[in-house]
Amino acid sequence: MPEIARFYGIIIKFFFGDHPPPHFHAVYGEYMGLFNLDTLEMIEGDLPNRACKLVIEWATMYQNELREMWDKQAFHKLPPLP
Repeated sequence: MPEIARFYGIIIKFFFGDHPPPHFHAVYGEYMGLFNLDTLEMIEGDLPNRACKLVIEWATMYQNELREMWDKQAFHKLPPLP
């Protein structure tokens, strides 16, 4: 699973060819969340509220790039949350 970004102990990853809807994975220690690329809501998982807000803040900045990566199945790293 390629790592897209890392910030504040949160790792953002993609599983290319994964099940719909288009989504990315966020891992924070023993916690995990799946985030819908279109709505940026956590659709599965148990990330703490603070980590979830940081992931959504980051994903809002890079939503177009994330969607393009999913559509083209082309991996590249994105900057962390400042």
